[in-house]
Amino acid sequence: MEKQTIVVKIGTSSLTRSDGTMDVEKIRAVTAQVAALKNAGHSVILVSSGAIAAGFSRLGFKKRPTKIADKQAAAAVGQGLLMEEYTRSLMAYQIPCAQILLNRSDFEDRRRYKNIFGAISVLLGRGAVPIINENDCIAIEELKVGDNDTLSAQVAAMMHASLLILLTDIDGLYTANPAKDANARHIDVVSEISDELLMAAGGAGSANGTGGMYTKLSAASLATKAGVPVFICSSGEENSIVRAVKGSARGTYFTATGHNMKTRLQWMAFYAPSTGNLYVDEGAADALTVYEKSLLPKGIVALEGDFKKGDVVSVFRRGSHEYLGKGIVNYDRPDLMAIINETENHTEAINRDNWIGA
Repeated sequence: MEKQTIVVKIGTSSLTRSDGTMDVEKIRAVTAQVAALKNAGHSVILVSSGAIAAGFSRLGFKKRPTKIADKQAAAAVGQGLLMEEYTRSLMAYQIPCAQILLNRSDFEDRRRYKNIFGAISVLLGRGAVPIINENDCIAIEELKVGDNDTLSAQVAAMMHASLLILLTDIDGLYTANPAKDANARHIDVVSEISDELLMAAGGAGSANGTGGMYTKLSAASLATKAGVPVFICSSGEENSIVRAVKGSARGTYFTATGHNMKTRLQWMAFYAPSTGNLYVDEGAADALTVYEKSLLPKGIVALEGDFKKGDVVSVFRRGSHEYLGKGIVNYDRPDLMAIINETENHTEAINRDNWIGA
């Protein structure tokens, strides 16, 4: 097998018993497969759910809690217990692991984004397995349905992974819910994630987890646009992770639709907040969209927002307000306003290397 960087997202249902509590044997089965991939020369990143499942019984809850504060408390207890099991299991193979807790704002801030990339790169280079989870204890919004699916796609894109495996309790995508429709057909390969496919994906699955097939499709859409193929398969299949890497597991494979974006462009495309808007004339719009050129100040007809040099701004076509993309602007707003009507040449308002089209 070619040496690859593999990101594996493990859902709560893949790590728990029927009563919702953590199943140590399932964790050991996962780490055995991670060790096999490591021995084959691959780098592996785990994005693991299960902190709430690991912790709620220790706090005296009879079943998985539903209140936000209860979930956060259970996650605070369970994250340590979960990492303890991962550490013990991986050290049996002399493989170190590292805990990384993230939330959405870590991806939106460019400096933190770069720091995450740097830290994970060092861990992989040193032979460690990063184990990533949401910072559930303090991040309310990150407890929404399926967020670890999205998190795994963000990590896979950031690290230019060779493959993202979404491990769950079903063996891939079907044309309908196979538990309710006997005519549901398994889908082996998806080359385009259409709106119709997303609408047909349905809601959450297991009562113990937070993710459904819709969130997995959304995650697959993000990853494939960044150049990372995705494979959804069942944790119930023996050695499903290793078999997914070899291409012999049963599941649904999503082909990469985009190119392998540079880390900076990924941040700008998927996470960077826009601090202003630029409206451009037809010539500038064609330069950006047809001829793949930089945006010159003289092509700008209007500005909005209090942006500064180095900020990310959105660009629209004059009149129709068609969204064209976004980029890193080379001027403070007052300076750009002062030169947009001048005929002499100036430095580009947005250089092509700092541009992401719609």
